[in-house]
Amino acid sequence: MKNIFGRLWACWGLIWFVITMLLFMIPFLVVYYQPEPRRTRGFVYFARIWMAIYMPVIGCPVKIKGKENFAPGESYIVVCNHNAFIDVPVSTPGIPGGNKTIAKAELAKTPVFGMLYKMGSILVDRKSESSRRESFVNMKAVLNMGLHMCIYPEGTRNRTNQPLNRFHDGAFRLAIATGKPLMPALIFNSRKVMPEKPVFSLFPHRMAMHFLAPVKITPADTVESLKENLFSIMNDYYAKNSS
Repeated sequence: MKNIFGRLWACWGLIWFVITMLLFMIPFLVVYYQPEPRRTRGFVYFARIWMAIYMPVIGCPVKIKGKENFAPGESYIVVCNHNAFIDVPVSTPGIPGGNKTIAKAELAKTPVFGMLYKMGSILVDRKSESSRRESFVNMKAVLNMGLHMCIYPEGTRNRTNQPLNRFHDGAFRLAIATGKPLMPALIFNSRKVMPEKPVFSLFPHRMAMHFLAPVKITPADTVESLKENLFSIMNDYYAKNSS
C-alpha cells in the first residue's frame, strides 16, 4: 500500500511540476536572454517563487536555517550533501542570492525543462576530461561574477547507509584556486521524500536546509585538509540534527 501511494503521489508531483513550470515560462524566457549575471539572478528569483508554491503543494515545505552566515557582497562555494534528485529544487532557491549548481550535462537535453536546467547549472560530462576542465574554468567565472557556486562533493547521490559518502576533490580545488570561502550546507529528509526504492516514488514530508558557518581558506590549506575538515563538520552536524 505504501508503494502504491508513493507512485500515485509521484504522479501528483509530476503533474504539478509541469503545470507550475509552464506558468513561469514567460518570466523564465525573459531572463533567459539577459546577460550574466543578471540572467542567473533572475532565474533564481523566479525559481524561488516557483518552489515556494510547488514544494508545499506536494506536501514538502522547506525550512531554511543559517542564511545569516552569508556575508553581503561575498560569494561562496556552497558544499552540500546529496541524497535525492529533489535536493536540486531545494538548494537552488534555498541559497540566498544568485547561484549555479554543478550538474550532469545529460539532463540539459530534456525538452523545455532542459532550458531551465542550463540556466541554473554549470554542465559537466563526467566521462570527458575536457568537459571537466571547462567546467572548472566556468565555476571560477561564476564566483568572479559575484554568484555562489553549489557543489555536491559526494559527486552523485549518496546510496550508502552513512550520513555522507566520501568527498571528491573538485570543490576544494576550486576553493584553493579562488580563495573563496566554503559554506557547508545540509539538506534533511530528501531520502524520506524521494527514496531510491521503489523507483518513481514521492512521499510528503517536511524538509530543511541548514547553512553552517563558512570556512575561510588559508595559505596552509590543502585539498586533503579542507576535504577532511568539511567532511567532519558536515557529518557531525548531520548526525546530531537528523531525525
